[in-house]
Amino acid sequence: MWECLDFFAVLSGSNGGLDMSSAIPNGAKHVLKMGMDYSDKYMIGVYDLKRDVFVPDTVIDDYRLWLRIDYGNFYASKSFFDSKHGRRIIWAWSNETDTSSDDVAKGWAGIHSIPRTIWLDSDGKQLLQWPVEEIESLRRNEINHQGLELNKGDLFEIKGIDTLQADVEIDFELTSIDDAEPFDPSWLLDAPKQCREADASVHGGIGPFGLVILASDNMEEHTDVHFRVYKSQQNYMILMCTDLRRSSLRPGLYTPAYGGFFELDLEKERKVSIRTLIDRSAVESFGGGGRGCIMARVYPVSLVDDDHQPHMYVFNNGSTMVRVPQLRAWSMKRAQVSV
Repeated sequence: MWECLDFFAVLSGSNGGLDMSSAIPNGAKHVLKMGMDYSDKYMIGVYDLKRDVFVPDTVIDDYRLWLRIDYGNFYASKSFFDSKHGRRIIWAWSNETDTSSDDVAKGWAGIHSIPRTIWLDSDGKQLLQWPVEEIESLRRNEINHQGLELNKGDLFEIKGIDTLQADVEIDFELTSIDDAEPFDPSWLLDAPKQCREADASVHGGIGPFGLVILASDNMEEHTDVHFRVYKSQQNYMILMCTDLRRSSLRPGLYTPAYGGFFELDLEKERKVSIRTLIDRSAVESFGGGGRGCIMARVYPVSLVDDDHQPHMYVFNNGSTMVRVPQLRAWSMKRAQVSV
């Protein structure tokens, strides 16, 4: 069953949006987005206005291989054209993954994701997403680290910010890409399985490297957001994971390992970036400049105690050293809604 459909025009190489009520320029593509199998998938193709027919660029029979907006707890998304700033914005529903009794106790259930600007990559093959720029107005107390070197097993703590409400941007520079393990195309059918079997503690060639967030003092509770680099026949495939399996000591929670793959030309630029927004139970991550996105909901016991600040780390468990030329992080203020 398909539900929560969306249909909009995009222009390759432009991060601006297109107004569907105006004439669509030549060369534009269209995106057909549908909600199915508890995820939002999409196709890119050409819309023939005269025949009222949408023709996908690529037809893939197995829906498990269809493109996804987000690999996490992100559903029923809807986009709109922001005429003031000339951009297309998308946001979605993220449901609770604790118990129904918890929902009753809170008096509410479900949140919206952070609004994202969405556009077509320059190669015309996939959508890119990034938090709307207005989010940056909530930043305060910036910390900055440069020139970090992470060898196998290194763990560097990020201090000086509110780790319960934070915005973190990190560039990971790969010192070598020769140690990338071979990519198995069958992994595309079940990327979360690969995240479970090759988790953040399993040493690899290049990776895992990334973030440990919402971590308790003894690491009994923690959430991993991390990457692994694989070499395919054509290019390099990046596995992006958000692993919630050790995120909370509370019983009855849904704590999966979310994951997905995206492609990068590491021969051209040996860098993998991550931006993660943390808003207490909401963890929203953008990998590779918005090529891979994962929304997650976490409920660590430490969140109950407002006086306790969970720990945050950047780490590398791969054999190849990873440099961090730039790490920036901010505490985030509460948003004030202006009507």
